[in-house]
Amino acid sequence: MPEAEKTDTAEKAAAAPSEKPGEEPETPPGGQSEITGLFVQKPESATVIKGKDVTFVAKVDSSDLLRKPNIKWLKGKWLDLASKAGKHVQFKEVYDRNSKVYTYQMSMIKVVEADAGGYRCEVTSKDKCDSCTFEVTVEAVQEEQPANILEAFKRSGDAGEDAGDLDFSALLKKREKKARDVPKEEVDVWDILKAAKPCDYEKIAFDYGITDLRGLLKRLKKMKKVEPKKSDAFLKKLEECYSVDKGKKVHMQVELHDPDVHVKWLKNGVEIKPSAKYVFESVGNKRTLTINKCNLSDDAAYECVVGEEKCFTEVFVKEPPVTITKLLDDMHVVVGDRVEFECEVSEEGANVKWMKDGVELTKDGKYRIKKDGKKHTLIITEAEMEDIGLYHVYTNGGESKGELEVEAKELEVLQSIADLSVKASEQAVFKCEVSDEKVVGKWFKDGVEVQPSKRIKMSHIGRIHKLTIDDVKPQDEGNYTFVPEGYALNLSAKLNFIEIKIDYVPRQDPPKIHLDTSGTGSKNTIIVVAGNKLRLDVEVTGEPAPTVCWMRGDTVITEAEGRVRVETRSLLSSFVIEGAERSDEGQYSIIVTNPAGEDRAELTVKIVDVPNPPENVRCMGVGEDTANITWDPPIFDGGSPVKGYLMERKKKGSTRWTKLNFEVFESTTYEAKKMIEGVLYEMRVFAVNGIGISQPSAISKPFMPIAPTSEPIRLTVEDVTDTTCALKWLPPERVGAGGIDGYIIEWCKEGEDNWVAANEEPVERNLYRVKGLPTGEKVMFRVVAVNIAGRSPACIMNQSVTIREIMEHPKIRLPRELRTKLIRKVGEKVNLVIPFQGKPRPVVSWFKDGEPLDNKSVGIRTSDVDTILFIRTTEREHSGTYTLSVQIENMQDKADIHIQVVDKPGPPVNVMVTDVWSNNAALEWKTPKDTGNSEITGYTIQKADKKTQEWFTVFEHNRRPSCTVPDLVMGNEYTFRVYAENICGLSEEVANSKNTAVIGKSGLQYNRAPFKEKDMSSSPKFTAPLVDKCVPAGYSTAISCAVRAYPKAKIVWMKNKMIIGEDPKFLMQNNQGVLTLNIRKPSQFDGGKYSCKAINALGEDEVECRLEVRVLQEKKAGDEEKK
Repeated sequence: MPEAEKTDTAEKAAAAPSEKPGEEPETPPGGQSEITGLFVQKPESATVIKGKDVTFVAKVDSSDLLRKPNIKWLKGKWLDLASKAGKHVQFKEVYDRNSKVYTYQMSMIKVVEADAGGYRCEVTSKDKCDSCTFEVTVEAVQEEQPANILEAFKRSGDAGEDAGDLDFSALLKKREKKARDVPKEEVDVWDILKAAKPCDYEKIAFDYGITDLRGLLKRLKKMKKVEPKKSDAFLKKLEECYSVDKGKKVHMQVELHDPDVHVKWLKNGVEIKPSAKYVFESVGNKRTLTINKCNLSDDAAYECVVGEEKCFTEVFVKEPPVTITKLLDDMHVVVGDRVEFECEVSEEGANVKWMKDGVELTKDGKYRIKKDGKKHTLIITEAEMEDIGLYHVYTNGGESKGELEVEAKELEVLQSIADLSVKASEQAVFKCEVSDEKVVGKWFKDGVEVQPSKRIKMSHIGRIHKLTIDDVKPQDEGNYTFVPEGYALNLSAKLNFIEIKIDYVPRQDPPKIHLDTSGTGSKNTIIVVAGNKLRLDVEVTGEPAPTVCWMRGDTVITEAEGRVRVETRSLLSSFVIEGAERSDEGQYSIIVTNPAGEDRAELTVKIVDVPNPPENVRCMGVGEDTANITWDPPIFDGGSPVKGYLMERKKKGSTRWTKLNFEVFESTTYEAKKMIEGVLYEMRVFAVNGIGISQPSAISKPFMPIAPTSEPIRLTVEDVTDTTCALKWLPPERVGAGGIDGYIIEWCKEGEDNWVAANEEPVERNLYRVKGLPTGEKVMFRVVAVNIAGRSPACIMNQSVTIREIMEHPKIRLPRELRTKLIRKVGEKVNLVIPFQGKPRPVVSWFKDGEPLDNKSVGIRTSDVDTILFIRTTEREHSGTYTLSVQIENMQDKADIHIQVVDKPGPPVNVMVTDVWSNNAALEWKTPKDTGNSEITGYTIQKADKKTQEWFTVFEHNRRPSCTVPDLVMGNEYTFRVYAENICGLSEEVANSKNTAVIGKSGLQYNRAPFKEKDMSSSPKFTAPLVDKCVPAGYSTAISCAVRAYPKAKIVWMKNKMIIGEDPKFLMQNNQGVLTLNIRKPSQFDGGKYSCKAINALGEDEVECRLEVRVLQEKKAGDEEKK
């Protein structure tokens, strides 16, 4: 609220001595109004004493706003006080986070009289606007009367109390005021002020001793009812304000007293010039300003100025609400995947709000919010289980939601740990392999976590986890377990410690192969994943130490190095294959021998791999938002049965694939759902076996989910004959994105179900005639619409149709223009189309003047519904009455068409001068023998003097075959001629009068003065000089001048005083004294001084000018680059 000091009521009383005691003061203007819109508290009007401070406060509620509101403090209509901020005007802003209320303050320091007036506070947000007005009244400081007369004395100068001379002026003024005579008569000053003009207020206040002029004006405003001032210029002024949506147009119109007066339009005090955006219109006394495609810059104050009168208005531009054009999609991901919720809005740079389960999301380490034009994206870098929920995006004009589902990852064990039997001081290695390289875990022995030491080591390389125990001791025996973190899974194995008993009795033991393949499936079969390493350690015992031999079939493996090799140590033989391949698959054997005997073991190595991709992925059918996809199984299953398939799809042109299933799908046919109708999609399939996932299949051909249309509607019969039936229908109500390729029409006999297609190819029109129908049978009809998705449901006619032609009386539908006489000029064409009706098809006959029409120049063409008579070039003989007859058996209808072919008439006959008197002559003639088959509409009469033989028209369109020619010149002899005229025009031949008319003289004689020929000779003189010119290089130009001379002068063009010869660059022209020199594409070297000299026998004259050729900067730069 403004904290302003109020004026003293005593001063107001003194300023208004004649105030009536019973009068109640009106509510001061600008008081606080009802709070509406965005304002919680509006600034109030205030009355301030000059030199004091005042503060105005406005509060705005931002709880419903998407962005921070903007506030403007304006003085008058358009003066923004932000530009005046400083020591005098200060602004302050405070925000309360609890109530979400913004408090804005404007402080005016040491108020002066110029601060008085009307103010406006305007607050705007994205889609909302509110404003309010208030007034500031500044009153002068009231001077107190001195306590005694000595205080009225003042000293001149600024040195102090005793400095300077005494000044009695103040005292003298007061004595003068006391000496003022009191008016004899009591006068009501307010009556005088009410009747006076505002420009006389100050003079009246001085005459009647009123010192507080501002208080007087304020009191007068309260007392005086403000009547609307009648404008001398405006009949109708502008509205108080106009509101328009952004991007639309607004019309502002005034009506004027004077329709010829000129108006000016101002925007924020600046004159508006007409353009494509601002269009001025003037119709009668109305003046209109149209603003096209309004934007926020057009939100301003506007004025219409006529002379010294003005009218004001304001334009408020409303921004349309921001809507969501692309909605959020539901997401289904696995823990750790990246999630992107994406939407598009109707305007770039719009603010949106993201929320999850009612809680607003902000940018932090977990969530990222991205803006790209109209596209807004919420990104979750790594999805977790707690991210499951419903996500909303809000704008000020709409909202959208998407659900996020997160599944936990399943950890797959590729190789489990196996039991070990180890002797003292040997090494024990527990090894396992899991599907996720990022998984970490812990090792436990008998439930107690294993701690690393010099002897016990744990390693994690890729997907392989190892526990290595060196120098095994009896206390190391026990159950060992590996537990992956985050998964309800553990892998266990047992370590057996073998005690070595030394028998000192020498003996011989036959060799023995200790082969353990219990964990590899069938007996002595080892399964290896392609690309992995196979190391088969075989313990061999015997005394003495046996010899070991590895064989593949009949081939001995002797390599000690390479991809396939054999490594031998004491009592241990290892068979190693690095990076197993499919060719390594087969039968292997190990043979051990020593003097005590021999042992042999057979092994089968099987290489397994991920399967080949599925083949021939194709779409077998589509629906409105579904598609049936099928494919062929992979040719090679990788040595392990195919468990199922994973499917992905994407929109054509996109690079982002969407998973359709997370669980393995066993069938080779899949129905994809939740697709958008009319959008092209592509599919690919992965095969899954016990080893892993194959490479993706080849991408399928693009397919589009499209549903058949709904059935056509309103199937009706248009026409029936003995063997045909014409049908008509309306398109389906629902068409869809696939459109309509055409329609198939089918029929069958009533009571049967054997529908026969009437057309092989779909017809595009909604009208079709079915042919070849059995006469007299009752037939049912149906129509189906066809598009890329197939056939629609059928539209079946409610009742059967009997195939029998209906007799219809013949009837000629004669056009309106043929019901009167048809007139054509000779040579024009006639093309008459006359429709008729009747069933069966009528017999059409043409007659002329009652005789059958047999003229080769007249053509006749007849169809089932109309007949055409056409004449390419009409002649006079084609005139007559043409009769059209249509007949069915004994029923007939006729129509007559009257055709008249007209031509220009012949000349009149026997033109005679029948009488001559004074300056007049009387003519008579007879009508032409050939009227051109048309009525004569008039005559044209011309006269000619026998001396000059020049013809002049006297009368046109003369109706009678006679006339009187007036105003003939005395003493001349005249002859006459007459043209006949009809609707084709004047006759081509003319009839001349057989005698002449002589106008006799009355005895006067004219003596003509002798003629003296004027001497026109003159020396050359230029009437228009050459003008200096500056032209751009490369653009043709011309210089011109004008010369007058008799006899004709010789023209010489010169450049820099050198005569310009026949240079093709220059073209010299002389058009009746206007001389032009055209210069084709001048260069910088064509600049200089040009002169033109004109010479004849009487003298010469010369003019000159300077031509400057300017080279463009871009062209210079381009030439420098080329150099």
